[in-house]
Amino acid sequence: MPPRVAASIAVIFWGVSFVATKAVLRDVAPVTLIFTRFFIGAIVLLAIVRELPPRSAWPSLALMGFIGVFVHQMLQSFALTMTTATNCGWLIGLTPLWSAVLAAIVLRERFGFWKIAGLLGGFAGALLVVTRGDFSSRVFARPSTLGDALIFISTINWAIYTVIGHKTIRRIGPRRATSGAMLFGVAMLAPFFVARAGWRDLPHLTPAGWGALLFLAVGCSALGYLFWYGALKHIEASRVAALLYAEPLVTFAAAVLLLGERVSAITIAGGILVLISVVLTQYAPGTASAAQQNPEEVA
Repeated sequence: MPPRVAASIAVIFWGVSFVATKAVLRDVAPVTLIFTRFFIGAIVLLAIVRELPPRSAWPSLALMGFIGVFVHQMLQSFALTMTTATNCGWLIGLTPLWSAVLAAIVLRERFGFWKIAGLLGGFAGALLVVTRGDFSSRVFARPSTLGDALIFISTINWAIYTVIGHKTIRRIGPRRATSGAMLFGVAMLAPFFVARAGWRDLPHLTPAGWGALLFLAVGCSALGYLFWYGALKHIEASRVAALLYAEPLVTFAAAVLLLGERVSAITIAGGILVLISVVLTQYAPGTASAAQQNPEEVA
């Protein structure tokens, strides 16, 4: 498969993932969804990679599994029971902004005027998405506000994950690191799945629900990573990373077409402002490549 096509497919998978998650949550609880998705995804990925990560990497992979799978997916799945897939897609675009902030703190990278402008613009865009232009106290009474807040926290969480997991990914390779982190994440989710007897939810899945769940497990959690990292081996990282800016647009289109979500003009304006701010921050002088960002890496 041509590298650009592979990377584009990965971005489409991740963009639609929030819509698929929303669809599955109509039939099962968040814990059941997350555990089943990553259990299947880890098996598929290991069957393709055919190699376990070295034991020396297990402690760091366990930390990656906790932050990148357990915490991250808990935040996003519970959030999607309260907010829309469209809001989730727009807000996830903030992740590179937090990565720029962490790079300035941890790696002592320069954080100049344009990065500050991008950060402020991103906050303004996120505020429009969350409030929909209503800045009264009524906003705090909406369930969607809590859901949006959880998504916002997940963007910070993922930026932390990219910093923590960067050395391990470079040392053992992205495929082994991703599959290892998934296995540890599944192990951490298992007690919660057993405690709430999550297997009892599975018969409630409709054919469409099973299709969405398998899409998340095989497409997003396994093939998406392989396509993405495979493309990075053949194309300049900055060119591949530029494709990520289309992800919120994919989520927006899929949410409207597949879920029938209604979106206000203010929400769209806020989302576009987030995208512009991220691009401004990423391409400001002294910014590290956005290629290390993987929005669904997470999802």
